[in-house]
Amino acid sequence: MIQSSFISQRSPQFSILSHDQVYEIHRASLEVLEKVGYKILCEEAVNLLKKAGAGVDGDIVKTPQYIVEECIRLTPKGFILYDREGNRALEVEGRKTYFGTNPASPNTRDALTYEVHPTRVEDIARGALIADALPNIDWIMPMGSCQDVTPAQAAELSEFEAAVKNTRKPIIFLTFSYRAHEIVYEMAAVVAGGMDRLRERPFIIAYPEPITPLVYPQDVAEKVLYTAGLGMPVIGGPANQAGSTSPVTMAGTLVLMNAESIMGLVLSQLKRPGTPYVLGGVPTVMDMATGNMSFGAPELSLLTAAYGDVARFYGFPTWGTAGCTDAKNLDQQAGIESAFSCLAQALGGINIIHDVGYLDSGMISSAEMLVMGDEVIGMVKRFLKGIKVNSDTLSREIIEKVGPGGNFLQEEHTYKHFRNEHWIPSLMTRQTFDEWANEGQKTMGDRIQEKIRTILETHEVPPLSDSVLEELEHIKKEGEKELTKAPRHEEK
Repeated sequence: MIQSSFISQRSPQFSILSHDQVYEIHRASLEVLEKVGYKILCEEAVNLLKKAGAGVDGDIVKTPQYIVEECIRLTPKGFILYDREGNRALEVEGRKTYFGTNPASPNTRDALTYEVHPTRVEDIARGALIADALPNIDWIMPMGSCQDVTPAQAAELSEFEAAVKNTRKPIIFLTFSYRAHEIVYEMAAVVAGGMDRLRERPFIIAYPEPITPLVYPQDVAEKVLYTAGLGMPVIGGPANQAGSTSPVTMAGTLVLMNAESIMGLVLSQLKRPGTPYVLGGVPTVMDMATGNMSFGAPELSLLTAAYGDVARFYGFPTWGTAGCTDAKNLDQQAGIESAFSCLAQALGGINIIHDVGYLDSGMISSAEMLVMGDEVIGMVKRFLKGIKVNSDTLSREIIEKVGPGGNFLQEEHTYKHFRNEHWIPSLMTRQTFDEWANEGQKTMGDRIQEKIRTILETHEVPPLSDSVLEELEHIKKEGEKELTKAPRHEEK
């Protein structure tokens, strides 16, 4: 007998938009690029577009549909990201989901003292070490924008150095100047064993973020072109605030976001056809009561998951946001917003999800939020595994063996399957009330702090070689000297 589709395991998933809705967003985005145009303040980018057939009026570039569609055709549908040692780490394609940390916060909440202070290099090193130890954090960004580096415009070099020395996991980075962007790649090449090796097995991805609505500053466009010239992956995501920097309607925000992300794709393909590119951004709402950009709003998850539908229309990897909160400390609001967004984005099939660890609408990095997020993501990953149905898991024989009134605890079948079938928490308590009380009535915050202390005391990352460390330090010092003499947004 043949019985099709019997042995199977489906992953839970959802879509927000219908195919027809996605198509309407696609068509509207092409119209924006062709009729409204994009302000591009980079001569090389404008020349590439003009040569391809775009209309140029000053710094406004109007890109015809045929150019966009050809660039879409040239873009790979996915790529592999490696770890620091060159091992295969992330298959960025389809609905495969990977979670990572947050960047750029000017402040950090110390997980051991609860003090909030300006972010320091040591905070970024500590955050990378903690993230390296967490099993459900798949990659990292340097957690914060350090405020203790002189000159300030060279801070990104210290941030990258602190991160790459304290994690083996893939790294996504951003910089505030074009030259710092170049230098980070020089540093990464030293770690990888040369630029050719870095191209072959990339362990870093650049995240040059344009200004919304519809502006590519010179340095941001240069970063896209430089990265594409190397043949390295690019994430091109705007940060849209519905009601302020994008239309207040969800559909309008998706149209603008798609046009902006697609423009980065066009630039990357005109520079080097076949450049791996990740569509997405940070779409959310401006809170009309405070004027703040909300990282805990349900609309952030709704828009991000919906944009996953749009990106899959083209077949491209996606970039999103989850595991973050508008709360100011590790409280009930933080837990609710973190869990909601992590589950929503995973169900939406977003590939690379960042910002696990944000407090205060992205203004504070928190290792506590990161550790709690790791627990939430563990639950989410178990949920997405779904239920395996086959002759063994259906358990006919064991049910017959145990029979009415028996129990399954002592059966070999239980021992064989429980670790794969049951998620085992590391932070959540399942004790009885008396057991919990006798052990000190520890809160989630207490257990998180204990876990962080254990990681900091016991977790070790294999050190880079002395020669690599010396070369990193040399490149950083020379870069600091160079950037001290340059304006914040320098030219080549």
